Amino acid sequence: MRRFFSPNQLAHAPLQELHNGGFTAYAESPARGEAMATALGGLEEPDDRGDAAIRAVHGADYLDFLQTAPAKWAAAGRPGDVMGYVWPVVGRRPLTLNRIDALVGQYSFDASTPLTADTYQSAYWSTQSALAALAAVQGGDRAAFALCRPPGHHAGADYLGGYCYLNSAAITAQAARDGGAGRVAILDIDYHHGNGTQDIFYDRGDVFYASLHADPATDYPFYWGHADERGDGDGLAANLNLPLPQGTTMAGFRVAQTTALDAIASFAPDLLVVSFGADTWEGDPISHLKLATADYAVLAADIAARGWPTVILMEGGYAVDALGNNVISFLSGF
Repeated sequence: MRRFFSPNQLAHAPLQELHNGGFTAYAESPARGEAMATALGGLEEPDDRGDAAIRAVHGADYLDFLQTAPAKWAAAGRPGDVMGYVWPVVGRRPLTLNRIDALVGQYSFDASTPLTADTYQSAYWSTQSALAALAAVQGGDRAAFALCRPPGHHAGADYLGGYCYLNSAAITAQAARDGGAGRVAILDIDYHHGNGTQDIFYDRGDVFYASLHADPATDYPFYWGHADERGDGDGLAANLNLPLPQGTTMAGFRVAQTTALDAIASFAPDLLVVSFGADTWEGDPISHLKLATADYAVLAADIAARGWPTVILMEGGYAVDALGNNVISFLSGF
């Protein structure tokens, strides 16, 4: 299987995040990417396909914010990385704002996702890795993998959060549609619900989104990912959330994944995008499911058995020492 990654994806390195009421070292560190790249080996650097596919998903104002916010932050005399502290949770609407504090709140939803001067370029090359994997599958490969770092599934069309800035899964799905795929499905098997991906396609019937994740009643992102969120308008019934209780083991996870795969089969996609998170592993420091390393190969084999052309994108996973083996196990199932 071809695997794609750019060293440019390592430049994004915030110092800290606000987590559970206190500042702590940034969990989505470059060490994650380095560990996976070293373990996998044989990674191809993606070509630069430009930003047209990115702009097909993310708004121009938001992209401008990602690229200019660090300079505005510094110009305002602020130390450290760009981080918000006020958010428009009621009456959110387009406004012409200039102060950097207001802009951060307008284009984000949490304080765990700082911006640095290198963030946009790293996120940009993360999407280029995803687009390279898509091109490989469009060229005839059964499956291809992109080591997307930073991850993407929490980023909406015009907001960042959850360590995510550009939504590689949504960008890949939209690029596939624009490239001629009639129907695309996204299977999200990260510990956390991909609220950004859901939001982007929530009222569309041409992209099916299915997610297995920790129950948002107990886990981030809390406000999205509940079972009654089924889509709106043309997207009604094209959104499937399967929340899982903390402590879920392979048996329960595999049953839920089979439910998701059966629903995707009824949708009959031309292409499958898998948002894979290894933060479902039993030793992950910020998550609470109980999958073992060997389980990933079984779950992947279940997906591969369905026979859909598949683009696999890396999302979360924060047990750095175990990440490489967990990703290798998953890819072996294909």
